[in-house]
Amino acid sequence: MKLMEEYRNKLRTAEQVASEIISGDTVDYVGMSGTPVELDRAIASRAGELNNVTVRVGSFPGITELYRQDPRGESFRFHNLHLVAGDRKLYEEGFCDFIPNIYSERPILFDRYLDTDYLMIRTAPMDSRGFFNYGLCNSDTDGIMNRAKKIAVEINENIPYCYGGYNESVHISRVDRIVESGNSPAFTINEADPSDIDQKIAGNLINEIRDGSCIQLGIGALPNAVGKLLVSSDLKDLGVHTEMMADAYVDLYESGKITGRMKKNEPGKMVYTFALGTKRLYEFLHHNAACASFPVRYVNSIKAIAANDRMISINNALEVDLFGQVSSESHAGKQISGTGGQWDYHYGSFYSNGGKSFICLHSAYTDKKGILRSRIVPSFSEGTAVTIPRSQVFNIATEYGIVDLKGKSVRERAEALISIAHPDFRDWLVKEGDRVGIWRK
Repeated sequence: MKLMEEYRNKLRTAEQVASEIISGDTVDYVGMSGTPVELDRAIASRAGELNNVTVRVGSFPGITELYRQDPRGESFRFHNLHLVAGDRKLYEEGFCDFIPNIYSERPILFDRYLDTDYLMIRTAPMDSRGFFNYGLCNSDTDGIMNRAKKIAVEINENIPYCYGGYNESVHISRVDRIVESGNSPAFTINEADPSDIDQKIAGNLINEIRDGSCIQLGIGALPNAVGKLLVSSDLKDLGVHTEMMADAYVDLYESGKITGRMKKNEPGKMVYTFALGTKRLYEFLHHNAACASFPVRYVNSIKAIAANDRMISINNALEVDLFGQVSSESHAGKQISGTGGQWDYHYGSFYSNGGKSFICLHSAYTDKKGILRSRIVPSFSEGTAVTIPRSQVFNIATEYGIVDLKGKSVRERAEALISIAHPDFRDWLVKEGDRVGIWRK
């Protein structure tokens, strides 16, 4: 009875919670499926009343209502830590500012640098013990929560209850406001269909994976292609330690490929910090003891990643230059996503016993004018950010093969990268290599 009395005392409408925001406040939303929908709408309705309110989020699934109500940003400043499709549009419109960060360090940013007046998070309904489960997005919630002056939960019956290692839920005693929502569906994405090139790259990568390997797959068609090939392979006793839980892991688990039996940490558990995929994935995670959600400060820590023997990390890139630098988040001043956890897993896998990390990209692409362009370039365009510096780059993979850049000289790196570039650009890259100072006499 005490729990329900406390629940009723803290219960508010979204509009009542929004009315507590004052000019100059900073409001944090937990990203992706943890992003509150009705609270966002209620705060946006106060456009014109408020001034200089900063709203910060990891990734907003769709378009925030703040933009629709205040497109010129006269009341709200929208800060983002990792751009997805809707955020990119707002960034290009000038409504959204990007905060560069490494995913594993986000909680530390809040510990040391970022204050917040109000944390707002969408959760599963309260359980019988008074806990609100974070569901699909553990992420940096604990870091923000430790700094927040007030905490509001927007409960939603469509958020799955996801078991965790720790800090996967918040107790009502720490919550200031509770909002009962209309239970809109959790944000989903469909599985991307792999192209022929993705299939070729995936075929090369499969040969690098061994029994007992611990897998981290990034987002997109290529990781999905790898997952499908793993299902049909002879590999066994795979483990999972990944920032993002995706549909590919459901296929692998149900085919018997994933047991986690050989993991050093959390044996038998599929460890992740957020989930993004289809409704099928979310149903798989609901009350599933085979899966464990942890804060990103643990899941993406170098020590935790490296502790897994035969760690295999597979992620995508936009471009690689002849010096071995990797850009996975921006091009020519256009911010496309963010560093995310790519650096964490690339670096952590290098320190794993038998571990390997692969940065993957198509060797070329066709631009909007129909012109074929190389993704291996002499040097990056002005305004392109480096995601992984050349000193830390490991394996690079295209449809033409895989090269390991560790221990290679500048000249040897360039030669290796040219060998897996699109054949139409190899002679050009040799000539351009001279221009940028690769072939020093």
